[in-house]
Amino acid sequence: MDLSAQLDAIETEATAAIAAAASEQDARALHAKYKSELATAMKAMGKLPPGERPAMGQRANKAKDALEKAFEGYLGGLREAAEAADLARVVDVTLPARPAPRGHLHLLTQVRLEAVQIFSELGFVVADGPQIETDWHTFEALAIPRDHPARDMQDTFYLSDEIVLRTHTSPVQVRTMLTQAPPIRIVAPGHVYRRDDDPTHSPMFTQIEGLAVDEGISFADLKGVLIHFVSRFFQKDLTVRLRPSYFPFVEPGAEVDMQCSFCGGSGCRLCKGTGWVEIGGAGVVDPDVFAHCKIDSEKYTGFAFGMGLERMAMLRHGVNDIKFYYEGDVRFLEQF
Repeated sequence: MDLSAQLDAIETEATAAIAAAASEQDARALHAKYKSELATAMKAMGKLPPGERPAMGQRANKAKDALEKAFEGYLGGLREAAEAADLARVVDVTLPARPAPRGHLHLLTQVRLEAVQIFSELGFVVADGPQIETDWHTFEALAIPRDHPARDMQDTFYLSDEIVLRTHTSPVQVRTMLTQAPPIRIVAPGHVYRRDDDPTHSPMFTQIEGLAVDEGISFADLKGVLIHFVSRFFQKDLTVRLRPSYFPFVEPGAEVDMQCSFCGGSGCRLCKGTGWVEIGGAGVVDPDVFAHCKIDSEKYTGFAFGMGLERMAMLRHGVNDIKFYYEGDVRFLEQF
């Protein structure tokens, strides 16, 4: 068979086979097959006399064009069929959509809002402040001396010699006392940062602090506020005890223990048999702090307290690792 006849045969066979292909995959396989056969046939053109080569080249190009036209025509037919099927599809637009799962607030957000609501029942309002703070607002104004361990690099994130990530929300108390005359009654919830990392501590956590300044404020007022909070938060008739302790910004100061919400004070694994669980610190505002904030300590007294919201959520819901709050695991979060 001469080369011209061979090209004719390939063209005829290829166009018929592609037109009859059962699927796009088959059509692509046939296209590759006949394209290869054409390439093989065209290699024989080198053996032809020079005078015959131009005409034979035109014949070969005609066969290639026919192959490509047949292949593109087949794909075009598939596209038109798909479009026609799509247009013919009937959709019931009145059919309700599949319901999307409903989200909810993060557990720590729930606890923060609930704590704010409970304190608001006693007249406290929310105050806010920057998370990147000055050393003066974070330590100096709170009567924390330069040699205090809290000011060491291993305990505090320093951005510069005078700028830190706040280690507590107490700077909000300072800023409030500097800008607002007594009476003052605020709570300051927010993120704080310390260089801690273990199952019960995180480099970032959420704290809520409270401050009340007025004439005649006493330790008894502080205890009453704390008893109201734990009783409302845990929905049980619980009490608190104040153990003497030292904090530079309060005098006297105390560790705050609440009656164990699991055993009611009889002793269990959570409270290690004591019937009490530590929840924070508190005390009467030190006169030195009032002096920094231009408040007359002879006329006014006040109390302050602070606690971690992660810990409060742990105690109420039995969470045993603080990192669960921040991992974003839906299996944990959807339980609350």
